[in-house]
Amino acid sequence: MNILAVDVGVGTQDIMFYDTDYPIENSIKMVMPSPTKILAKRIRKHHNDILINGNTMGGGPVNKAIENHIKRGYKVLMTENAARTVRDDLKRVKSLGIEIVPEREHHPELGRVELKDIDLDSIKESLSKFEVKLDFDYIGIAIQDHGYLEGVGDRNFRFMKIKEKLNVPRYPEEFAYYDKVPEYFTRMNGVLNTLKGYKPIIMDSKFASICGATCDPIVKELNSYIAIDIGNGHTLAAAFDNGKIIGVFEHHTKSLDPKKIKYLIEKLIDGTITHNEVHDDGGHGAWTTAPMDNIECVIATGPMRRILQKTGMKVHYAAPAGDVMMAGPVGLIKAIMSRHTD
Repeated sequence: MNILAVDVGVGTQDIMFYDTDYPIENSIKMVMPSPTKILAKRIRKHHNDILINGNTMGGGPVNKAIENHIKRGYKVLMTENAARTVRDDLKRVKSLGIEIVPEREHHPELGRVELKDIDLDSIKESLSKFEVKLDFDYIGIAIQDHGYLEGVGDRNFRFMKIKEKLNVPRYPEEFAYYDKVPEYFTRMNGVLNTLKGYKPIIMDSKFASICGATCDPIVKELNSYIAIDIGNGHTLAAAFDNGKIIGVFEHHTKSLDPKKIKYLIEKLIDGTITHNEVHDDGGHGAWTTAPMDNIECVIATGPMRRILQKTGMKVHYAAPAGDVMMAGPVGLIKAIMSRHTD
């Protein structure tokens, strides 16, 4: 069977097209600019008022481009689903000077930009240049979604849901959603809207990367370790015991240096890390169920993993399918394979 797996980050989108009849190392792979970077460039090219429609997607560069467009004196109109890219709280969106309009309202006089986290047409066109037909049996998408509950901060809400999921130790692939996603994950539901008819498997990008790290040949032989994905925007570390996650912390990568990241990892290991200390430092939070008795290694993935080089810790740089940048897609593939087999 053929599997298309796309891990959408703030810096890149990592794409793997895997045919199970061949070794996974022979998969077709692409590391391309992230959708939010691409769409931010499209917004900057406009020198007029614009209408932004489409679905809720990752913000970052897109939000900055919208902010700058308004500062340049132009109007920005957004449909409701698109506006949630800026903030799930639409009152806050309006306070930024953005006008929210009905989904089907026409404004032919305005420039137009459509938001979406996944662009199958672009992937198909890119592969066609190399005589590859994008024909897949399953599709997996990884994105980071904080979730939204009115009156609760997005970082707190994210860890509220992680804590609920980790009421017992769980395998990382258990963080995948099949066909249906809770309503409070607005970005994930945006992907479902974009991919209507495909029934995608959707997974949080951080847990997809951690899941992918467990597929590294060396990691498969370990029982107790820390797996950490150090991305361009966010860092998530998970404590593993016998293949299951028993604790996590997540922070913004730009706020971490070797000293701080070592400190947080050690507190995760001994089970003393708290949500408040990470959250109050500007990170997302933490949750742990138990201390770890014996750590064999720290397993690292992600484009910013070099931070660990000066920690003095024993580190293995995981390369699932032979490529550190494919940790997310490989994690998605593992989740799909655990659910669907020939």
